[in-house]
Amino acid sequence: MPPELYLLAALFILGFAALAFFFHRQLQSLRDSQKLDNTLTQWLQSMQTSVTSTSTSVAKLLQENTRQLNDRLDNAAKVISAVQKNLGEMSEVGRGIKSLQEFLQSPKLRGGIGEQVLQEMIGQTFPKNAFHFQYAFKSGVKVDAVLKTDAGLLCIDSKFPMENFNALVKGEAGAKKDFIANIRKHITAIAQKYILPDEGTMDFALMYIPSEAVYYEVVNLLELSELARRSRVYPVSPNTLYAHLQVLLQSLQGKELEAKSRQVFQLLRATQRDYEKVTGHLSTLGSHLSNAYNKFSDVSHSFTLLGQKLSPTSQLPVPDDTKRLE
Repeated sequence: MPPELYLLAALFILGFAALAFFFHRQLQSLRDSQKLDNTLTQWLQSMQTSVTSTSTSVAKLLQENTRQLNDRLDNAAKVISAVQKNLGEMSEVGRGIKSLQEFLQSPKLRGGIGEQVLQEMIGQTFPKNAFHFQYAFKSGVKVDAVLKTDAGLLCIDSKFPMENFNALVKGEAGAKKDFIANIRKHITAIAQKYILPDEGTMDFALMYIPSEAVYYEVVNLLELSELARRSRVYPVSPNTLYAHLQVLLQSLQGKELEAKSRQVFQLLRATQRDYEKVTGHLSTLGSHLSNAYNKFSDVSHSFTLLGQKLSPTSQLPVPDDTKRLE
């Protein structure tokens, strides 16, 4: 509550108090002099009661307003404390960002971070037997990563031209020319070092740029785009490289599926040959069983005929010599 309001309320209370005191003195004086009648006395008493009630209400209102003001001041103090704390945390974050920027000032450290991100992306996408890191050629140069495909080795080299890009963003004199010269140098070096069909590489390579902003600046410069197309060195960013890796992964998975399908067909052919062999054996066994059955039928028939021939002999008289033998 503003101080002027406090002052106005105090003057209001003092005015009511003075008026009550005045009425009280007048009433007391009139009573003493016995010049007022009962009606006037009652009116004065009611006025005194009203003034007293109003003063009490004003005092309670001021007390409530004071309490609310104190609560608001307490809340404001809490909010200010929280803001100060957040400002302190933001200051820490700012110092951390500044430290990171200072850390990235070193081209070697930036290059190491770019290579590490590239390795993580490839390692989490492809099986271990489908890529190599720091692959060495006969000349002794090493490329950051190669992917093994049916068409040959796909070389990927990481470049992080951040210093010239920052100068270009700041609008420094000659920054664009230096930036273009730097990228041209990288494209030419990758084409000469890592496009080696004689050593099993593909006829193009990828230049991985870890920053999306730098990548879009490169591809939007017509001079660099034409040089990259002629040199068959294609710039890629983290997002576009991921898309390339997914296409290669689908191709690799299709190759594995084809190999497994070929194995399944070979197994089915072998099973078919075994089935044909078993069918032949069963046929031979059936023939043997049929022949045995026929022989058994012939022998059984002959045996039956023999029994029939022997049956009449049971009616012949037995010789005496046979009886004695019995």
